[in-house]
This record gives sequence, structure tokens and C-alpha cells, in this order.
Amino acid sequence: MDFNYSPEEQAFRSEVRAWLADALPEGWGRTVFEPEDEEERAQFRISWERKLFEGGWSGISWPQKYGGRGATLIEQGIFAEECARAQAPEGINVIGRNLAATTLMHHGTEEQRERYLPKILAAEEIWCQCFSEPNAGSDLASSRCRAEADGDDFVINGQKIWTSYAQYSHLGILLARTDQDAPKHKGLSFFVVDMDSPGISVRPLTQITGEQEFNETFFEDVRIPKANLVGDLNDGWRIAMTTLSYERGAEDALARQIRFKQELDLLIENLQDARQGGQKSIDDPAIRQRLAQSIVDLELMRMNCLREFSKAIKGEKPGPESSLMKLYWSHVAQEMFDMSIEVLGPEGLLMQGDSDAVARGRFPLSCMQSRAFTIYSGTSEIQRNIISERVLGLPKEGKRA
Repeated sequence: MDFNYSPEEQAFRSEVRAWLADALPEGWGRTVFEPEDEEERAQFRISWERKLFEGGWSGISWPQKYGGRGATLIEQGIFAEECARAQAPEGINVIGRNLAATTLMHHGTEEQRERYLPKILAAEEIWCQCFSEPNAGSDLASSRCRAEADGDDFVINGQKIWTSYAQYSHLGILLARTDQDAPKHKGLSFFVVDMDSPGISVRPLTQITGEQEFNETFFEDVRIPKANLVGDLNDGWRIAMTTLSYERGAEDALARQIRFKQELDLLIENLQDARQGGQKSIDDPAIRQRLAQSIVDLELMRMNCLREFSKAIKGEKPGPESSLMKLYWSHVAQEMFDMSIEVLGPEGLLMQGDSDAVARGRFPLSCMQSRAFTIYSGTSEIQRNIISERVLGLPKEGKRA
């Protein structure tokens, strides 16, 4: 791997860094933070996405004909790194920009692109992903939500779950069964659904953190115009695979690595004052060993990201090896956040809002949020199956040689 950046790439990084420094509020990350109230935080993040658009930084990887910059993979990685380094707010319309838009670019009609892409770019319309169901999460092909043709419409009935930010969304991408008799991978179709349609009800799910990012979404005789079908009827599985291929890229993991490293640095800083058993926690050999292990793990995560970048630069398409990266970082992060709670002592358990909380309660919140890392975007069990079958070439269970 070549760790050097070209003069043009270095200039691009400087441009991103300067814009972020000017666009973020004065004192950001030190005395100024995101709102603690969940509704206010969501609106703050939507406002940030609109500021990115106004500054020309929304959808930089999109082709120029659709309003993007046609940024290279290296530039995407640099942008993700600098946003993470500046602790910029995380986007709330990631489904719209990264999943819905790219799917429409590949499979949508020109009319659909003209209708939806500009408003995604400007964050005027927020999107959610209506894929998972209570009994069809990792096994997405087992979706039972039905779409039945009726005149110029499809009528949708069923339930979706884990629809992140559905309560703020104007539109959604929906996978529904249009052929009840076809094999499960063959009878699905892909739709765009107006989340304000009659018959849709969104019920927030309270997570372990007390947040309500996820939702249950119910469809009762919801009518969708046939013009909202993306691609061909019963070709939804293939189109959904395009969507999911953009769900977690190397640039996403690279940004995560920086944010994880920031939290590890914050932990080390706070351990300077923490005491256990009459001595400074930072002087405990067992704690120092665990900290060293996390430092090594996060550096390996960065190397894995750069390896994926190197493959892409050489023209190789993302393959099942990306499951190695997802599996690795999700467990590394869980271990690091578990450690943070253990080594900080009782004060490390105090949550945001408590005047005695360490680092404004950041560590227990991160620890609880990390429980989802090994579930979303494909559970660890699914990732291991992909690695065993598609990377190592091992036989599927029940198909021994």
C-alpha cells in the first residue's frame, strides 16, 4: 500500500478541513455539543446536512450529472476522515444519500432520478429503509410484506422493523412480495413509498440507551402508484443487493476508526485522574495492557480499511472480504467500550445529565450503543457464514463433500 497522498489530494484535505473549521459552531467539541434532546438533535443534524449541501459537500461521490463532484474513492475517504476528525455531526439522511440515491442511479428511470435525487442532495426529503421485518432481518429474502396490483397502484400490507429515523422521513425504499408462489428470492419487488401515505403508522422503539432511533412501521392498505416501482416487477432482490452493497464502504469504516480512536484517547485522558485500589488507574499494568491492545486493534482496523481502498484503486470491486472488516471492527469496538466501563470504576457508569459523569456520560452511552454493532448491517453470524463460504470456500452446512 502507498501511504502517500498526491499534492491534489493534500489540497483537497486542506479544503475540507478549512470548510469544517468555519462551518462548525465556535467551540465545537469542547464547549459546544449536539443537543441532548433527541428531537432537537435530529433537527440539528438535518440542518447540518443542508449546510453541507450549501457548501457543496453533499453527495460528493455522486456523478457530476446528478449534482455530485464525482469524487474519487481517495477523496471520499479523506472527506470521511476529516468529518470524523472534526467530530462533525453524523448525517440523518444517510439512507437517502448512500442507499436510495445510488440505487436509483443504477436501476431507476430518468423520471425517478429527476424527481428524487435533487431533494436528496439538498436534504429537503429524508429517507428511511423499509427492508427488515420481525422474522426477516438477516434472512431478508423471507420478507412477507405484500404488494398486490390494483389498477394503477400497488396495495401494501405488512410490517417492517428497525426503520431508522422513520419518524422524520418523507420517503422510504421498500422491499415487498409481489409473487406469493415464486421462490423467496424471486418474488420480491422494490418500491419508493411516500411515508405520509394513508395507512402507514410509525411506532418508535425505545432502545437500551433510552433513544428512539429505530421504529416499527405498519402498512395497512397503503396505495403506491405503479410509477414508484423501481426496476422490473419481481426483480427486487437483485436491486436490493445493489442497495446493500453501498451500506458499508471502506470510507465508513475509516471514519469509524477515527471516532473510536478519539474515544480511546478520551478514555486514556480520563484515566489519568481515576483511581482504583489506592493507585492511579493508568498505572495499573492490567489496564495498561488492555489499553495497548485497543490501540493495536484500532490501528489494524485502519490498515484493513486502507487495504480495501488499495484494492478499489486497482479496479477491484468490493467483494465478500468486506465482511471481514465489518466483523472485525464491530467486535473490536465492543471490547473497547466494555473495557472503558470496567476501568473507570463506579463513576464511569454515570450517564449524561449527571454532574459527576465522566466525559459527560460518553462511555456508558457508547457501550450500550455498541451492542448493536454485531447485529445491524448483517449479524456477526451472517458475516462469518459469508466469510466461510465465499472467502474460504468452505461448504454450506448440510452440503458436505
